[in-house]
Amino acid sequence: MALVKKGSRLITVDGTTYRWRLRGRPTYGQGLGWSPLAYVVEHAESSPGTALVITTDQPHLSNWIGMQGSPILPAQVADSIRTALTTGWTPKIPGQPFHLDQSAGFVSSG
Repeated sequence: MALVKKGSRLITVDGTTYRWRLRGRPTYGQGLGWSPLAYVVEHAESSPGTALVITTDQPHLSNWIGMQGSPILPAQVADSIRTALTTGWTPKIPGQPFHLDQSAGFVSSG
């Protein structure tokens, strides 16, 4: 399944272009601070490929309980893409989403 282009951003990492998207509204768990922020990355030129789901160590910025977070910067996205590539993510080959869990240190509100 291809990533929706509306609201997504392009990023070039080591000469390869990827598309990434952060969910605008938090999920129920993210809104209550139970689960951390996550975003999705895919190869921009090959579709459908394997999506990369990155779970961060911070709350969604639009959470409902006022937990402080910080925006996801392109440099963080690029670092996560490089990490995923070295741990086995194959973005051009179709398959199940590849999960990169970087949530160590996330403190839940519940």
